[in-house]
Amino acid sequence: MTQEFEPYANEADVLRIGDLEIENRVDRVSLTGDVVFTKDKAGLTLAKELQSLIGRIVNALDAEKQLPQTIELKATETVKNPFA
Repeated sequence: MTQEFEPYANEADVLRIGDLEIENRVDRVSLTGDVVFTKDKAGLTLAKELQSLIGRIVNALDAEKQLPQTIELKATETVKNPFA
């Protein structure tokens, strides 16, 4: 459920809504993929889930006292597979 997803809280959470993947980072929330909102109850459920998530992202950003104009995104780091 989207209730457990706290935007900008960690570098680990990933949430799926339809085929849309939402990845949590401390400096950004990334949405990749797609979601189809069909004109039925299933589509309404997905739309409300995404609306709730976007609302929490907006609230988290609004709560920041010193929100900068822009940030430089931290580059992702590729590490050697410890199991290889």
